[in-house]
Amino acid sequence: MQNKPITIRMLSSATSVSGQGVGSAYMEQVTLVKEQSDIFKVLTGKEKGYAEIHHVHTVNPQYLFRMNKHHVNVIYVHFLPTTLDGSIKIPKLFFGIFKKYVIHMYKKADEIVVVNPIFIDPLVKLGMKREDVTYIPNYVSKDKFHPLSKDEVSSLRKKYGIDEKAFVIMGCGQVQTRKGVLDYIEVAKKNPDITFVWAGGFSFGKITDGYDQLKPIMDNPPKNVHFLGIIPRDEMNDIFNMCDVLFMPSFDELFPMSILEATNSSKPILLRDLELYKGILFDNYAAGKNVEEFSSLARKLKEDESFYSRYSEKSKNIATFYSKEHVGEMWREYYPRILKKWEGKKRLKIK
Repeated sequence: MQNKPITIRMLSSATSVSGQGVGSAYMEQVTLVKEQSDIFKVLTGKEKGYAEIHHVHTVNPQYLFRMNKHHVNVIYVHFLPTTLDGSIKIPKLFFGIFKKYVIHMYKKADEIVVVNPIFIDPLVKLGMKREDVTYIPNYVSKDKFHPLSKDEVSSLRKKYGIDEKAFVIMGCGQVQTRKGVLDYIEVAKKNPDITFVWAGGFSFGKITDGYDQLKPIMDNPPKNVHFLGIIPRDEMNDIFNMCDVLFMPSFDELFPMSILEATNSSKPILLRDLELYKGILFDNYAAGKNVEEFSSLARKLKEDESFYSRYSEKSKNIATFYSKEHVGEMWREYYPRILKKWEGKKRLKIK
């Protein structure tokens, strides 16, 4: 019978590469579970001690080898093998091997947590058991991401060389083909009176998909486009507040933390019309299918005050749904449930 806090070992290398949303999600999740110290004890990094649950956040081989019968093995699925296409550019043979490795790692885990419910059916088709898959979304701390005053925003615009009166649309994330950077640039060209800002860079250097095509654009962008490079996470709240709209024309996404972060400052969200957003953002965003539609929506957000206000309110709806309190309750229910489920099936050292 468990009479002491459940010990959970968090295993992740997500923070080793700057500019990745997975790293942000990892830090927020660890903080959230740590705060519930009445029922959980969290071990991270090289902290020693036995943990009944090993929660794997990234697909590193060393974590695969640590999956055994002495603890419940949980893996956090932030991507499907198919969503790797368009992220990094490596030889086809090695890419195929890596995809098979990812599937093997998912299957070896006892339990799977997905950040998006749209992942569940594909995982079942790959051979995972539906009853072993649980949906728990990401959340963003309102202490770290929140509205700033007009004076603070004004100072930030001066810092980054942005006109104080400009209407500013930002993009966010790694600069890669999958993120729709080329469409972002085309929308900027069609709207020279709007300032476009992109926060992010080549996190994976020259192996980034589209590097050879995108690097010249970054080095010599249109006059109304500013590439800020990789911004430290503790400065991203400044960037969201400095801008008027978050525009992410990605062709494929997982559960972008930047969307949740932007909604905490009530910024309207403009996204590509993707199926995966519908079950997690609930029509609380403007959606376009191509450059022409993106451009039209961008202009309407700039010129129609009531339209802008409506989508600002919709962003608040997203922020409320993905509150710390709501997601915290989901983790509070999850870990004790799976521990009880696997008692007797694993060689656990129950306290």
